Amino acid sequence: MRFLFYTHSAVSDWNHGNAHFQRGIMRELAARGHEVVALEPIDGWSRSNLLAEQGPFAIERFRKDFPELRVVAYAPGFEHEAWLAGADVVIVHEWTDKDLVARIGQARVLSNFTLLFHDTHHRAVSATQAIAALELEHYDGVLVFGEVLRESYLRAGWGKRVFTWHEAADDRLFKPCPDIEPVSDLVWIGNWGDDERSAEIAEFLIEPARAHGLSGTVHGVRYPSDAITALADTGLRYEGWIANADVPKAFARHSVTMHIPRRPYRETLPGIPTIRMFEALACGIPLISAPWSDVEGLFRAGTDFLFARNGAEMRGHLRDVLNDRQRAEALAASGLETILARHTCRHRADELFDILAACGNRAAAEIKPAREAAA
Repeated sequence: MRFLFYTHSAVSDWNHGNAHFQRGIMRELAARGHEVVALEPIDGWSRSNLLAEQGPFAIERFRKDFPELRVVAYAPGFEHEAWLAGADVVIVHEWTDKDLVARIGQARVLSNFTLLFHDTHHRAVSATQAIAALELEHYDGVLVFGEVLRESYLRAGWGKRVFTWHEAADDRLFKPCPDIEPVSDLVWIGNWGDDERSAEIAEFLIEPARAHGLSGTVHGVRYPSDAITALADTGLRYEGWIANADVPKAFARHSVTMHIPRRPYRETLPGIPTIRMFEALACGIPLISAPWSDVEGLFRAGTDFLFARNGAEMRGHLRDVLNDRQRAEALAASGLETILARHTCRHRADELFDILAACGNRAAAEIKPAREAAA
């Protein structure tokens, strides 16, 4: 089958976590023998910022890390209809320009491909007018990364069918690195995020690290100068952007990591962790999470990871994990077990074919019995 993914960017993961899962799904489809192409705007915000900060090296690095991914950048005048005409499946990400969203929908009227809209953000509840303005009537279905978001789409009447399709870890990339020994205590990888979690970073990361005098590293972009100064005062090193392909080794060099969700997800979209939580657990590192509501039962709290309801609990959990090797190893093993059993891109690719079959895609419907027979 031929898949087209309209992405904000597959090349750049600069302040763009959605790229992680999209890359993983595309790699899984390519590994199964499907033709996969990612289309992205040549002047996209994430791509432009990555080039401005890192230079052309970042694009070459992407090609080296993900040689199986074919990415085509488009500009005004690009012949979208010609690309769409040969597709079997087209998946359009929520950050795609609204006029292009409508244009692709119109192309669907004249073609036989299955067309899906993919939402991995909080604008459906934080900027409802922007999502309501999208023309989705010709889309065969909508993919959303949490049940609460699916319910929002259904209530609003956006899309013909709405499917929950959680993000997951690309376990071809995110896996333990047993040959690397930890040399520091704590690593946190996360972007600043428009003050959507500035108070949480202070409470759950900066203050506990300062209290315990922890060694470690913070990666991420868009940190203001006062935040960088606060991190320096703790003894943690702030090292800015990190290529996602380098993250497994970064986890391996540290003894524990954190999950600090952004406030809009915690308050209005319960049940949706960040992609980094899936990736960290897949790498076999003990994880302690700031509050979020796992209403869909994705993980086993207390077994796969530890919840910290406030900064005091975070300090206590950090002390326990860093001083109890058996406890740390048990957490890491349980988290990895749950990822491999439920939350890899292989699982999500299987789910995607089930969704495509439900939307009437005959090729996907034929693949499902063959997959089940092989299993």
